[in-house]
Amino acid sequence: MDSVLDLLQNSVTKLSLGQALGLAFLALGFFYVVKQSLRKRLPPGPSGWPLIGSLPLLGNVPHHSLFQLSKQYGPIMYLKLGTTDTVVVTSPKVAEACLKVNDLNFSNRPGNAGATYMAYDSNDLVWAPYGPRWRMLRKVCNIHLFAGKALDDLQPVRETEVGMLLKSILDHERQGKAVNLGELLNVCTANVLGQIMLSKRVFESQGAKASEFREMVVELMVLAGVFNIGDFVPSLAWMDLQGVQKKMKKLHSRFDDFFGRILEEHKVAARNGGGKKDFLSVLLALRNDADGEGGKLTDTDMKALLLDLFTAGTDTSASTVEWAMSELIRHPKMMKKCQQEVESAIGQDRRRLKESDIQKLPYLQAVVKETFRLHPSTPLLLPRLAGEACEVEGYYIPKNARLLVNTWGIQRDPDVWERPLEFDPDRFVGSTVDVRGTDFQVIPFGAGRRICAGVSMGIRMVQLMLASLLHSFDWSLPEGQQPENLDMAEAYGLTLQKAVPLLAVPAARLPHHLYK
Repeated sequence: MDSVLDLLQNSVTKLSLGQALGLAFLALGFFYVVKQSLRKRLPPGPSGWPLIGSLPLLGNVPHHSLFQLSKQYGPIMYLKLGTTDTVVVTSPKVAEACLKVNDLNFSNRPGNAGATYMAYDSNDLVWAPYGPRWRMLRKVCNIHLFAGKALDDLQPVRETEVGMLLKSILDHERQGKAVNLGELLNVCTANVLGQIMLSKRVFESQGAKASEFREMVVELMVLAGVFNIGDFVPSLAWMDLQGVQKKMKKLHSRFDDFFGRILEEHKVAARNGGGKKDFLSVLLALRNDADGEGGKLTDTDMKALLLDLFTAGTDTSASTVEWAMSELIRHPKMMKKCQQEVESAIGQDRRRLKESDIQKLPYLQAVVKETFRLHPSTPLLLPRLAGEACEVEGYYIPKNARLLVNTWGIQRDPDVWERPLEFDPDRFVGSTVDVRGTDFQVIPFGAGRRICAGVSMGIRMVQLMLASLLHSFDWSLPEGQQPENLDMAEAYGLTLQKAVPLLAVPAARLPHHLYK
């Protein structure tokens, strides 16, 4: 032993100064690497396969699969989806850390085929990079569409179109027909937006044209929600292995023709002195200075905004009311409680319900919140992008990692909610929990800078349509169908659709003159 120590001592004493310094730097480098590796501790997650990563684990309904994975790996997971770093969040605490504490860092959207081929190469509000141009578009929409005064000014439009919806349902009742509720709700919301943005009803009634538009909107949401291989393995994007890009281009052409014709009509009307006071006319008037700072709007910008507002504003509100009506048909005592609440507030046969009556309907508001909780219209929200590497809950998040927030999972988590799979509006009665992005246990519209711009309009539309349907009609299923057996399966897309549309039988509750 002594001879070994003597040998080491002799070796060290024989080292030159340069050699000693070299060993010291080597040791320091080694400890630095070890420290950095400990510091850059990625969240836990499945290892995946070469090239495709964990894409096969997503299955046909990704928000379900990711929720199950979170039970194994925890509320923050790291996956390689293809060759792309992806972080999935499934708890209110971690969602708040990303969308509030680190909101600025996660304020961008990742590039994807939908943004490129359908959203005018990210020239819209939804997919535009965070920065001055995005703030300009958001400011224009907030001032002229979504601010409190603008929403109040547009209340008569919403009430008129809901009145048209009720009349259409009454026509079905007189003919003894069941109602495809999702289709009629989609017509109503599309016409509300048509009146607001274009001064015209987009569709006069249900039928072929209305069905075609709904199919276009649903197809856009489905395509935008597809986990397209080219988005996650960019080197394979040119191959379009799933045929998604081809479908997107074809659908974009249809929307572009639709909005292009409307834009030209407004330009002609403006030149002839017949311009109207709708949102598109406002955009045309602001095109050379949209934000008071010289920001300009091109035709592409305007068509992209119209596309955003029509698609995001129609299908999300319509599908939410369809889910709410499905739940109430399955729970007839809750439906009756809603109807009795409306009757006590305004009477059964005195007049139609108005939007201003909603504030007197706390149980109905709780039903809407519970629907947003159990059936969030965007189950994985829209993806965010880490602008820089950061730390979340002690884990290292790489630069350019995609962030997915599984609101569907958060809002069904038994660690967050009692009896999470039960539809129970009473959980929100007397509660201060809100759905507008401040309470992270229920964030169906997202949170932070990139929260859904139309959250207030969406809530108003859902509440008004649902309350009006319940006040004006009793509802049942077609003969031979039992409420407890109603199919509640989901069809996955960017928005959460019922896999089987709700067909319901209406029975008028009001004097017929109130439907005119």
